[in-house]
Amino acid sequence: MTDTSRADELVNIPVFDGHNDILSRMMHEGRDGAETRFLGGNTNMDIDLPRARHGGLAGGLCAVYVSAASREQDANGDLPRVERQSAVDQTIAQAALLRRIEAQSEGAFSICTSVAEIRTAIANGSFASVFHIEGIEAAGPDLDIIHVLHAAGLRTLGPVWSRPNIFAHGVPFRFGHSPDIGPGLTEAGRDLIRLCNRLKIMIDLSHMNDAGFWDIARMSDVPLVASHSNAFAVCPHSRNATDRQLDAIRDTGGLIGLNFGVKFLHPEGRADTELDLSLMVRHVDYLVERVGIDHVGLGSDFDGTLISKKIGDVTGLLRLLGALRASGYDDEALTKIAHGNWLAVLERTWGE
Repeated sequence: MTDTSRADELVNIPVFDGHNDILSRMMHEGRDGAETRFLGGNTNMDIDLPRARHGGLAGGLCAVYVSAASREQDANGDLPRVERQSAVDQTIAQAALLRRIEAQSEGAFSICTSVAEIRTAIANGSFASVFHIEGIEAAGPDLDIIHVLHAAGLRTLGPVWSRPNIFAHGVPFRFGHSPDIGPGLTEAGRDLIRLCNRLKIMIDLSHMNDAGFWDIARMSDVPLVASHSNAFAVCPHSRNATDRQLDAIRDTGGLIGLNFGVKFLHPEGRADTELDLSLMVRHVDYLVERVGIDHVGLGSDFDGTLISKKIGDVTGLLRLLGALRASGYDDEALTKIAHGNWLAVLERTWGE
């Protein structure tokens, strides 16, 4: 077991996290008063504002995730699609919640659309939020809503969650199987990628299957980013990145963010809530060895997946950084992993 008793006390490096699901989780917990509960800390979630401050979480990508009426898989193992009007309604509701949090925060929470704004928010002690969408089911083939959402602050999106939509085939959740499951981008998906490149919206590959990943790699002109995925070589889960994918992420100046979900960390895919921090360090070690220290960040998936009790909630970020320090990562390396690499890849993507 990793000894972090002393290292915990020494780590004071702000974290910018590549993925959280606070918006959909707040809506699930109850829409009325959600923003007040988040800002005040009266919540059962992994993240709220007081605990974010305590854990050193300075900001991150706040995902809009839309749910289907059922999560029953079909005969092909695919999760059901979301009806578009439901997706539009859920997307607008969560985007509005993000705005209400900012409006009621008295400057303690900021929606950022540039790296300069992220840096300013962090310097001022304001949570630096980036509007992200995980699975763009709200869009039709005309892509009109993308322009509207971009005007509302959208700066990153994943074309799919782990289910099919009109743009691509999301990778199903399968342990012991590579992400080579299903077809790649549709023609509408290719139009979406071209528009994202034009608007400088970061494209998140974390839920793409292998065919979709390589379709995007061939046509996109920006760094490849998997915001919340782990090393397939350590945990052979379809949601994790293969060595070949990791090499492409590195070669394009991209980034992979460590997912805290135990099923994506455990070498046997176990839902082990006692999973030790040393296994998270093992994934980081592998990723750093494969892609280099400049291309690894954090993508916790807080409020969206099952996380080890050794992390617990956002306050456990200090323990993770402590474990990394105890394993030999110095302040320069920790700063890159904690926030520097995310800001650098966003700057390369957004051009700001």
